Amino acid sequence: MDSGQIDRLRLQSGDEDVSGLGLWRGALRQCALADHAERLFGLDHRGLLKEGYFADVVVFDPKTIADKATYDNPHQYAIGMTQVFVNGVQVLKDGESTGANAGRALWGPGKIR
Repeated sequence: MDSGQIDRLRLQSGDEDVSGLGLWRGALRQCALADHAERLFGLDHRGLLKEGYFADVVVFDPKTIADKATYDNPHQYAIGMTQVFVNGVQVLKDGESTGANAGRALWGPGKIR
């Protein structure tokens, strides 16, 4: 997982209290985007955290989460990320990669055949 992919949820800007409503708003926004993408692109079994569906789950500490990636050194894990599950497979455990590759390519109507 490239930390550049992590939505910062304004965690580093200081605009919002990460232990309060700002964090919840950000999480709800991400859920709404996932549901919208599922419907927009016609992706099957996505958009919900439900048995038999494909989903990614990220567990992090809101007090320590920070993006360490820079333009000069972009391939850095975020700190404060403790667990990450991709399609039900743990890919980050206690902040370290498990080596598992659980992601899948999503092919849709735009794929050139």
